[in-house]
Amino acid sequence: MSSSNAQTKWGQFIPLVTVFFFWGFVAASNDILIPVFKTAFNLEQWQSQLVSVAFYIAYTVGSLMYIGISAATKKDIVERLGYKNSLALGLLISALGTLLFYPAAETGSFALMLSGLFIVGLGFSLQQTVANPLAIALGPVATGSQRLTLAGGINNFGTTIGPLLVSFAIFGSASAASTTVDINSVKAPYLILGLAFVLVAVFLKFSSLPNHPEAGVEEEKTVDNAVKQRKSALEYPQLILGMVAIFLYVGVEVSTASNLPAYLEEDLGFATSAVAPYVSLYWASLMIGRWGGAVEAFTSDKNLLVLLKIVAPYLAFGVFLGVNAFMGHDLAPFYVYAAIVVVLIAADFASKGNPANMLGYFSILGIVALIIGMLTEGDISIYAFTSVGLFCSTLWPCIFTLAVSGLGKQTTQGSNFLVMMIMGGGLVSLAQGTVAGIIGIHSSYIVGVVCFAYLAFYAFTVKGILSRQGISFGRVSGGGH
Repeated sequence: MSSSNAQTKWGQFIPLVTVFFFWGFVAASNDILIPVFKTAFNLEQWQSQLVSVAFYIAYTVGSLMYIGISAATKKDIVERLGYKNSLALGLLISALGTLLFYPAAETGSFALMLSGLFIVGLGFSLQQTVANPLAIALGPVATGSQRLTLAGGINNFGTTIGPLLVSFAIFGSASAASTTVDINSVKAPYLILGLAFVLVAVFLKFSSLPNHPEAGVEEEKTVDNAVKQRKSALEYPQLILGMVAIFLYVGVEVSTASNLPAYLEEDLGFATSAVAPYVSLYWASLMIGRWGGAVEAFTSDKNLLVLLKIVAPYLAFGVFLGVNAFMGHDLAPFYVYAAIVVVLIAADFASKGNPANMLGYFSILGIVALIIGMLTEGDISIYAFTSVGLFCSTLWPCIFTLAVSGLGKQTTQGSNFLVMMIMGGGLVSLAQGTVAGIIGIHSSYIVGVVCFAYLAFYAFTVKGILSRQGISFGRVSGGGH
């Protein structure tokens, strides 16, 4: 690719990352809505997790609608509308969902609030189906994971500031935070968010983003190196097992955060208005890991790469500290977290960028973090649970890359099936909330241990599957859903 063409590709990539920001902003903000709704509507812990269920189950419903409409019209929706138009349509659907927050707050309807979140997630489903393969298509296949990394970094900037801004909108500044919950306070931030969706949809429509990019995809090879193409993406075992992996990965990522406010409030005595910095730290942890992976998009110099992979995570940590300082939060409890980041960096180097190795190592570290969190109390348990974000940071691109490898022309279909499994974010959260009602919120994190155990199994099983198909990997970086 010439330098001019490379510059054009990056110019097209920049408008795309705005949708990644929105996914992160809304997903992390849900973790603030959960305790707010729990108090305002007098809900049990499992009932409060319906916020996650409504949002994440929309991905599955959206994917099924995508399949059904494509089958009925005998043409893939994205092929018919184009990538850019599909992204814009997804944003407009999400904007409609935010409008429901006004009548929901006016009438005090929890069901209407959930309906609004469901429609927002429905729009995100279409966006996800398009955006991930599009990010890979905007340049060489070999550097596709780096583009997902950059998009993931923007995604996690949204997850870092989302809880803080929504908490500020609901409770006020940290120095004068209200301890009461007024459900009407959620109207303004979500109406503003809806307006932003519309503006970005218009921006994308008139941007240079291609409607029908040329996607270079790797296909399964036979022994004589001829391309072997199967009729359906579901005929590939790496995808089938990868769908379960995506379900459980998104599940453990979301449930760890969505149940964190309940742990802080019920076991550690935090006020609802005080949990936002810790929710922000969890999501910032994903940003920390992904910024470390993103540096590979900027240089191929090995010595510089080593330096940047050490510096970038701490720059991301600095962003977290800076944003919280700006919002008036006390930073003293968070400085020690810098030491935990060393574990992330060491594991990153140990994996050598191989997606299967990275998935395996980080899944094992996730298990260790959750077990430490369950066996300890106070600050140690908080840092253990929030560090799960560090070890989830690289898992999306690892699983996504492994699951669609060798699918060839079935890659878009495979991507849609993977997006469908994002519903795990809601169902696993609901499962943990239910378990919490039986054995307590502290011990309920055993659900996450089970999720990570399967991810470790997938990491080491898929190696053999892809090897038999003649597919091998070098490096992959950390992106986000």
